[in-house]
Amino acid sequence: MIRRFGEPLVRGQRYRLRHGVYAVLLRGRDVLLTHQVEPDPEFQLPGGGIDPGESPLRALHREVGEETGWTIAEPRRIGAFRRFAYMPEYDKWAEKLCTVYLARPTRRIGPPTEPGHRAVWAPIEAAGPLLGNDGDRHFLDLVRRGL
Repeated sequence: MIRRFGEPLVRGQRYRLRHGVYAVLLRGRDVLLTHQVEPDPEFQLPGGGIDPGESPLRALHREVGEETGWTIAEPRRIGAFRRFAYMPEYDKWAEKLCTVYLARPTRRIGPPTEPGHRAVWAPIEAAGPLLGNDGDRHFLDLVRRGL
């Protein structure tokens, strides 16, 4: 069973399944986060939705690059979680199935190309409370504690 985090289901609301991939990116004891301005300012693990026909690992590389400007190596799946949410940027109610990877950031290739995002390095011990959802916090804490 995949653990669920976040808001309770809205009774009678239909949700569309949306697969996504996210990364805990460590460099020493620092973690690379993305700060998204819209729809509400929020720190997140870098990642996002898998496009039709795209493999999860290809989506992970693309999303991390778009949201942080960094390339990654050695992604390793560490788990998954579900959350139910309204996504105002898509005007969509979604059951988000979020697969989380641990990966190594390798090279900064430039600023994020995703509008409204910026890359932020934070000490892993301080990063958890910054994150905007419980699922991201859970997996960051697993990594911080050594899985």
